[in-house]
Amino acid sequence: MIVRENRSNARFTRNRTPCGHTRREFLWEAGAGFAGLALIDLLSRDGFFAGRADAGERMSAADRAAHPLAAQPPHARTPAKHCVFLFMNGAPSQVDTFDPKPALARHHGSPYQGPLEVGSNGRPVGYLMDSPFPFTRHGESGLPISSLFPHTARHADDLCVIRSMYTDTAAHASGCLQMNTGSVQIGRPSLGSWLSYGLGTENENLPAFVVMTDPRGGPIGSASNWTAGYMPAAYQGTLFRSTGSPLLDLATPPGISDRSQRDSLDLLERLNRLHHRNRPRETELAARILSYELAFRMQTTAADVVDLESETPETRAMYGLDEKLTADFGRKCLIARRLIERGVRFVQLYSGGGHIEDTWDGHNNCITNHTLHAGETDRPIAALITDLKRRGLWDETLIVWGGEFGRTPTSEGVGKPGRDHNWHGFSMWLAGAGVKGGQAIGATDDLGFAAVENRCHVADLHATILWLMGLDYERLSYFYQGLDQTLIGTERVARVIEEALA
Repeated sequence: MIVRENRSNARFTRNRTPCGHTRREFLWEAGAGFAGLALIDLLSRDGFFAGRADAGERMSAADRAAHPLAAQPPHARTPAKHCVFLFMNGAPSQVDTFDPKPALARHHGSPYQGPLEVGSNGRPVGYLMDSPFPFTRHGESGLPISSLFPHTARHADDLCVIRSMYTDTAAHASGCLQMNTGSVQIGRPSLGSWLSYGLGTENENLPAFVVMTDPRGGPIGSASNWTAGYMPAAYQGTLFRSTGSPLLDLATPPGISDRSQRDSLDLLERLNRLHHRNRPRETELAARILSYELAFRMQTTAADVVDLESETPETRAMYGLDEKLTADFGRKCLIARRLIERGVRFVQLYSGGGHIEDTWDGHNNCITNHTLHAGETDRPIAALITDLKRRGLWDETLIVWGGEFGRTPTSEGVGKPGRDHNWHGFSMWLAGAGVKGGQAIGATDDLGFAAVENRCHVADLHATILWLMGLDYERLSYFYQGLDQTLIGTERVARVIEEALA
């Protein structure tokens, strides 16, 4: 009997229908399909699919693969459409910027006797050190801001300072990774990748996610900070240069006409598609195919974005483009505004590159270090806020400011004005679309060591950023290694910082 059945199957296999299935398979699948329709209807009435939906399920798999950056509706309608992350690489000191501590003045020069372990990697520990930068209340809110940021302080009523941030690591590489990807380990998608995946882009001629680093160098960990991780490579950040051509080798070679280049790209795409047909899971290959077409469209658009000659003298002066101290970060902030105008979803600007004094890592002398880097960034940041407001982009743009962690209220060594790493408590701020400005949330202890009131982990910050952009971190998932992965990770529960919402 079994032999006859196998022969029967073989006969049916040799006589398949045009759809590629045997008649027996067709009848079985059709019957099962009709039963599934009733199940789908019942589950839909119970809201099952609404509760399970994530950004990746709003398009078919085929459409998603063909158009990975197509604009997607958010989970909830919120005003924020774009995000600019001002990353202060190297970790700025909270007690010298946005978290005044009068107790430090009283105990200046005294040894720290608290419960926390101070001193990373065996670095010497000195005495408690008062901030050399006086704090003044600004705006109608009276928000205290140090003298390091006189220009940004004019926008005090727009800033929501979170004084109770904490993270899991005291090392720069893992700290940057956690702030950017939610994990201290390499290989997870970055915040910009999650936003690109969840929302797509509003401009097909530019990347959805753009990164501009410091000319002195990028962050420790380099491209792992803007990687797409286990997601398709189309969602990774694109590194722009702030001067010259935004991307190397973007210009058309001399002697090649637009028509000739178009024909070459069309042929290349056909060949690549044939090659990719048998390798559908090779996301790097799919992203490379898309990148050729994007690069062709970017030849005009991207060059136009970084060409600032059309900006007025007043705008150039506002951003500090003609002053050596502010020129680089000013250009990056102005380019960020131009990218936002053109629909780019996420822009990340780095202040500080390389190591130690070339970043905000003020081990040797926090006074000269922070004076330099705040001086480079203060005017451009204030200009960006002003410019977004006058161009009608403020109400749809979220701004995030901060580094990978903070710094200790103690000096590093006796008589030395440096400060060591502090991951127990530090400050960041949010501003713009959907943010309730003019306030400080949470608190560190009296000396500024550890977050003690309304503690906010990096995961909470990420959940809040996603929420402000219209995305629920629990619903924004990507299936990988048998799990619905999220930016927060599968091992942690985060909360939206409700106090920060307007």
